[in-house]
Amino acid sequence: MAKKKAVKKVTGGKEMLVVASKVKSFIRCKDLMTSSEVIGALNAKIYALLDAAAERTKANRRSTIKPHDL
Repeated sequence: MAKKKAVKKVTGGKEMLVVASKVKSFIRCKDLMTSSEVIGALNAKIYALLDAAAERTKANRRSTIKPHDL
């Protein structure tokens, strides 16, 4: 249970959409290190991107988010 509480704290209470190990592996391949805040910040960016895409989709009177909405 303690781990779930820690995850919610990092992500601001939202469900995690990114796979942290994959992100860290990608960054490691670039010969860089990952800060502890990167995963939470990336998750927040993805939520913002999807929220904007949803708004664009609704504005265009569609119910399907398409690549160009991103």
